[in-house]
Amino acid sequence: MSRLEQTFKTARNEGRAAFIPYITAGDPSLNRTAEVIEVLERAGADIIELGVPFSDPIADGPTNQKAADRALASGTTLKGILDLAMDVRSRSDIPIVLFTYANPVMQFGLEAFGSAAAESGIDGILFTDVPAEELPRFSPTLVAADIDPILLVTPTSGKARIKAISKAGSGFLYLVSRTGVTGAQRQLDPELQPLIAQVQKGSKLPIAVGFGISDADQVRQVAHWADGVVVGSAIVNQIASVGDSDDLAPAIEAFVRPLVEACNR
Repeated sequence: MSRLEQTFKTARNEGRAAFIPYITAGDPSLNRTAEVIEVLERAGADIIELGVPFSDPIADGPTNQKAADRALASGTTLKGILDLAMDVRSRSDIPIVLFTYANPVMQFGLEAFGSAAAESGIDGILFTDVPAEELPRFSPTLVAADIDPILLVTPTSGKARIKAISKAGSGFLYLVSRTGVTGAQRQLDPELQPLIAQVQKGSKLPIAVGFGISDADQVRQVAHWADGVVVGSAIVNQIASVGDSDDLAPAIEAFVRPLVEACNR
């Protein structure tokens, strides 16, 4: 059983949803990212979603775009991120999922990436811009490296589409909670609960919901409906506001602990 499978099984047995924080690797630096991962795990995170900064994002809203700009300005590269993951893996078993566009991986070289990613100990990779039809270009290399290819479903995905996406991917299914880009929202889409139920009917994979979930009340609602809850921009905002200071770790821990507790059903 993979680390991702075991994580969702453990959360389910404990009567809670898995908490999945998203952070941008290299914001404010790779060294501080390692520190943030450590504090996220200490606060109770189940899976780390590690964003690969990219110069031309299409799924990211202003918060994550700015974080990517800061990370690139600090000299962050895909190789550096894989080295970071390897360092984390040397002292932790927390599952790590890369959240990336296809371009950085293609520039790295798919075969080279597969080898380096396997050595780094990452558990999954979520391509934001690779549809199920294009995944066969990537999945053999990823599967050979024991890395789950994770796919997105959206509010516009029909029943047949949900089944096809679920069949193509593994690890878990990432359900985008609303149309549009990433970014904290004041309230959840009122159609989210029936959307989650529809996706659950079409998939045997655990369902993790993200995009726009920003506070404990929203986490609590989604945790009753889905297998996992992803909080990204709200945490990235915290990192941006604190910056490269001694207050970074305690600020993130204080912000995240109530979100983790809200995952209890």
